Amino acid sequence: MTDRLARARATGVLAVLRAPSAESALDAAEAIIRGGVAGIEVTYSTPDAPAVIRELIARHGDAAYVGAGTVTTIEQATAAADAGAEFLVSPGTLPDLTRAMLDTGRVVMTGAMTPTEVMGALALGVDVVKIFPASLGGPSYLGALRGPFPDAPLMPTGGVKPDNLAEWFAAGAVAVGAGGDLANSASIKTGDWADLTARAEAFAAALAAVRG
Repeated sequence: MTDRLARARATGVLAVLRAPSAESALDAAEAIIRGGVAGIEVTYSTPDAPAVIRELIARHGDAAYVGAGTVTTIEQATAAADAGAEFLVSPGTLPDLTRAMLDTGRVVMTGAMTPTEVMGALALGVDVVKIFPASLGGPSYLGALRGPFPDAPLMPTGGVKPDNLAEWFAAGAVAVGAGGDLANSASIKTGDWADLTARAEAFAAALAAVRG
């Protein structure tokens, strides 16, 4: 059986990209990819998110792992899938929305925080449970969830930094989502692409160290 999570595992770090315009989103994504982080989650907080996804895939093909984030409606899930998104991420787990996301055939990652929410997401058949906001509990909380859910694919998002990346993976993360510490909103607004590239380089180096 094909491992649906092979790309997510191999990529390791997904940059959670929120930008004020489609143009700045593309520039930010390019800066992050230059720094060595190939996972780009284009959130629906970004204008014209499907167009950004389509363009990034056209530019990079399989060299980047591009998907949609902050998916909160069925229409968004469909539009992102039509644009070629490889994965769909929702901050929570609503049954009807999750089923529609799964119907696209894309890798589906939906949000949960409590054990009950994790159970609900797994029961619906999601590929990855996004533990969000992971900053509330840290790596120790992710490790605690491994007790009742030893085989669940968990992806912490929030509070992930280069200096604690090893802790998240040691706690059992299949991949991690990184927002402000990677796709920094202030740098995106000011067009400081060099800063985004440097942040990506720090994450890429930390991931390489984790993997030996």
